[in-house]
Amino acid sequence: MLADSKAFSGFAVPDLEQARRFYGDTLGLRVEEQNGSLTLHLAGGRDVLVYVKPDHTPATYTILNFPVDDIEATVDGLAERGVRFERYDGFEQDERGILRGGGPPIAWFTDPAGNILSVIAD
Repeated sequence: MLADSKAFSGFAVPDLEQARRFYGDTLGLRVEEQNGSLTLHLAGGRDVLVYVKPDHTPATYTILNFPVDDIEATVDGLAERGVRFERYDGFEQDERGILRGGGPPIAWFTDPAGNILSVIAD
């Protein structure tokens, strides 16, 4: 029934303008505001809806992963833009916050709403 539907994912934030600045200016994504929400236009023609939820509670899992060719350069570049990388108990992350082993190298960070994102080696 829905096999041909062009589904998309979405997530909530409490402050749309703060999200627009973070996703557009800090991360450099193409962002469109329409009807009181944002659309993040991701590579490969993938769109993600960002909507306002005043009583927002951040997800406790990674909501969006960005595959990158050079994780070290990407982490360094994001850190220069003010992104702070998360450290989690039980994971041996390097000085940049990159976890190596058990899968591709990955580093986690949050948006201003506390939603967890990652960059992951492609």
